[in-house]
Amino acid sequence: MNNRSFYPVWHPRHRNSVLRRRSRLPGLFALIAAFALVQAPQAKAGEAPSWMHAQMNASLPAHDDETDAVLLYSETILTVQPNGKIKSLERVAYKILRPNGEVRGTVRVSFDSETRINSIHGWCIPMHGKDYEVKDKDSVDTALGVENSELISDLRTKLLKIPAATPGNIVGYEIDREERPYVMEEEWSFQETVPVREARYALQLPPGWEYKVVWVNHPEMPPTSSSNGQTEWVVTDVKAIKPETAMPPWRGVAGMMFISLLPPGSLQNKGFVNWTEMGNWYLDLARGRRDASPEIKQKVAALTASAPTPAAKMRALASFTQNDIRYVAIELGIGGQQPHPAAEVFTKRYGDCKDKATLLGSMLKEIGVDSYYVIINTERGSVMPSTPPNLGFNHVMLAVRLPVGLNDRSLVATVQHPKLGTILFFDPTDDLTPFGQLRGELQANYGLLVTSDGGELVELPQLPAALNGINRTAKLALDERGALQGEVHEVRLGDQATDQRDALRAADKDVDQIKPIETLLAQAFSTYHVTKASVTALHVNDLPFEYDYSIVAESYAKMTGNLFLVRPRVLGSKSSKLLETKEPRQYPVEFEGPERDTDIFEISIPPTLEIDELPPPVNAECGFASYQSKTEMVGHTLRYSRTLEIRQLSVPAGNADDLKKFYRIIANDERNAAVFKLAAN
Repeated sequence: MNNRSFYPVWHPRHRNSVLRRRSRLPGLFALIAAFALVQAPQAKAGEAPSWMHAQMNASLPAHDDETDAVLLYSETILTVQPNGKIKSLERVAYKILRPNGEVRGTVRVSFDSETRINSIHGWCIPMHGKDYEVKDKDSVDTALGVENSELISDLRTKLLKIPAATPGNIVGYEIDREERPYVMEEEWSFQETVPVREARYALQLPPGWEYKVVWVNHPEMPPTSSSNGQTEWVVTDVKAIKPETAMPPWRGVAGMMFISLLPPGSLQNKGFVNWTEMGNWYLDLARGRRDASPEIKQKVAALTASAPTPAAKMRALASFTQNDIRYVAIELGIGGQQPHPAAEVFTKRYGDCKDKATLLGSMLKEIGVDSYYVIINTERGSVMPSTPPNLGFNHVMLAVRLPVGLNDRSLVATVQHPKLGTILFFDPTDDLTPFGQLRGELQANYGLLVTSDGGELVELPQLPAALNGINRTAKLALDERGALQGEVHEVRLGDQATDQRDALRAADKDVDQIKPIETLLAQAFSTYHVTKASVTALHVNDLPFEYDYSIVAESYAKMTGNLFLVRPRVLGSKSSKLLETKEPRQYPVEFEGPERDTDIFEISIPPTLEIDELPPPVNAECGFASYQSKTEMVGHTLRYSRTLEIRQLSVPAGNADDLKKFYRIIANDERNAAVFKLAAN
């Protein structure tokens, strides 16, 4: 693994929905395009190596009928030289079982200016006929970037297409490379989305070197040592990870072995033994980078001159880094991990997450407020207390030490630190979440707090559910024909507000701004039209986002004989078919963040109708979430109210059936109808 940068580069525009969608990698769209261009080269005869032929009669690992391929054999041989350069040889062989397994015939290897690919070979052993071989000259070299050219990087990718990756055939490849890592950290990720028969990892160290390994998501396997000083680990019959919707991130479930390489003496880039060492490493990278230039000092004075309180001053500086510093990541060499100097970021008015954090830290220091880097993976569950120190992070933000005695109720993303007192977690890269709050994916997540004492793994706060959600009210009237019309008012808070602002940030016409509402209404009514609509606080992030719209829905009430069926839950669905699958759930269900949604719908009923039957109230409580609803007649008004609250962000797989029942209760409630009949004369 080349540990040149925290991966992937995160940008708040790449935002997830309420249930987490996994997983976004840098340059995804560029790689997809590159894959489309890679055609299998003309097949050439070439004897596959003996290590591949040894797999021809190997028994297959346990698999089901839907398995596309199995990994028969993988081997990584890591040789460390005394000067810190690392040579690695990687060998992999798959057997293709189904047509979709063809993707295993495409080899992808990333490299940068500190890495050299000495050779890359691929082979196919067909069921019948001669072996095929492809080499370096058959590969395609492509740059790696992200949408909108927000990433400038020296990271590149070689793509090699192995011919005839069809059912029954064995495909394999061998990659020989050299690299000089910035930190002597390696990872062995041996689990895949297909079953693994056998995987090996060998380590060859120079005299005097030591290593430390930590296993995660897999029982620790004892190493064996050979006469030449090579240490080897072997795992066999590793089950496939079958992706599930809203599951934890890959690093939270896949079997891995972390290796810290420890040279003798005081080599600067030695592997980390604990989080303190990793924090000290980052302190060294960032040393002097927060120094304020005269221009920064002048800008701080101008931004805070009219701010009456310390909180107002911090808010002004935070807003500047959020909105006036454009997100651009320049990750050349060590730039993938080291922030650019604050003065440079301020002058150029652009930078990535660590650059924005550096500039804001510099500006806060000018008003007497200390702040600290927080290195984090935005996919909650990638780093846990049991995780060893490693570079598996993809984002940098700040922890702001609040002045003693500061009392501002809007600053909610805080924890009490035993040495620092009250610290506020803030992400200056996220230009839509106001200072004092924290988006859902960061809540209850673990990050590395970097202070003068080194690094410390800390848990970020989970905010009250009431700070994120949709509060919807409607006053409507039903006529004797069954048509429904009236006004709806929505107040969106937290991530729900942020998501709408993000969706509408490019909208410059009223018709574009109500498209999300039209989508919502189309799910609720067979026919409808919007008579008027407006948006409030679209560009004011520290206020709730609001929709107001008027609707007409023909044939809303369903007539059966002399009965009228009216659905009290007018619009908006809280149920989910997430767990309506044939296979039992294997992994926890991950929610984006805590949430509290409310609906109050009041429907005026014509005097010619009277109530015959009301749906029963619902009170579903299952620890991780709760749902209550009530339908009642208040005079001649049908009133429906409900509340959904998500409190626990991770639901264990063992509780999946409870969550399934919970969603079914909601679905039944949403389908229920109030029954009216013609009133007696």
